[in-house]
Amino acid sequence: MSRNLLLAALAAASLTTTAAQAAPDTPAPTPAATDATKQDAGDLLFERPQMKNTAPGSTITYDYLRRSGIVRGPYGPPLSDAIKFTIEPGKSAESRDVRVQMFSGGNRVPAGPFVDMPGNPVLSLFLENHLKGLAGLLEANPRYLKNAIRKGMREKATITKTEVEFKGRKVEGWKIEMQPFVGDPLTDRMRGFDNLTYTFVTSPEVPGEIVSIQARATKPDGGELLEERLDYDQKDS
Repeated sequence: MSRNLLLAALAAASLTTTAAQAAPDTPAPTPAATDATKQDAGDLLFERPQMKNTAPGSTITYDYLRRSGIVRGPYGPPLSDAIKFTIEPGKSAESRDVRVQMFSGGNRVPAGPFVDMPGNPVLSLFLENHLKGLAGLLEANPRYLKNAIRKGMREKATITKTEVEFKGRKVEGWKIEMQPFVGDPLTDRMRGFDNLTYTFVTSPEVPGEIVSIQARATKPDGGELLEERLDYDQKDS
């Protein structure tokens, strides 16, 4: 799958897929065997066949939380909901067809289905939804914000090894962090969101590989401007 195609989906309402290559005869290397710290963050997040370790017929749930400390702000009261995937076989051993329920009731957002996906579509679903809200709050061009995040992936992200609790044990993973808007020429229009920090945690041991995604901005006094996060729900494991 093209990283540029997926990153372009940050501000788009659709996501196009390409056919995956056949699965290799040997298992994919674990983080201990691959020095991902030397990779581009976009490669680690968008170029891996993340769905190959998901079981056809299974479901995956991601718990979602969004809250904001902006008084009378556009985000409204805290939102706690979930994104649910139903997994079916794709055309290759590495890809899956994915049916999506993005939130529930009046919060429901149309999404999917995704066909023959080697990568995990929850990345683009989260970022699309996040950018829509952020652009509305800042009265900004979504394309400008998207391009800043794309550039941040290339130039400002740090990748470190981490450990993840999974099924009662510690497994190896990666943490990707970046602040794409620090030093932005339009800082004076960012309303304090220039310190917005994105944190992604991944592990090849977890179905779909995406463990968590967080977007967080704070006030100078430490108060919360925005906390938006997604967490893999282990009850489906």
